[in-house]
Amino acid sequence: MVRYSLMRLLIFFGFTMLFWLIGLRNNPVILVGAAAIASAAASYVLLRDMRDEMTAKLVQRHESRLQQKQQLMRGEDELAEDAEIESDRRER
Repeated sequence: MVRYSLMRLLIFFGFTMLFWLIGLRNNPVILVGAAAIASAAASYVLLRDMRDEMTAKLVQRHESRLQQKQQLMRGEDELAEDAEIESDRRER
C-alpha cells in the first residue's frame, strides 16, 4: 500500500514538473489541477497491476479476519453449550 501511494506521488510530481517546464508555472492552481488530472489518468493505467494486487491482499486480509471472528464465536458458543450441559448434569 505504501509502495502504491509513493508511486502515485512520484507520478504526480513528475507531471507537476513537466507542466512547470511547459510553462504553466505562472498559475499554480492550473499547474496543480492539470498535474492532478493527468497523474490520476496515468496512475489508473500504469499502476493497474499494483492496484489489483493491493486489492487482492486487502480482501484476503478481511476474509481471514472475518473467518477468525467466526471461529471465536463458534468457540464461545461451544463453551456456553458445554457449561449448560454440565449444569444440567449436576442438577440431576
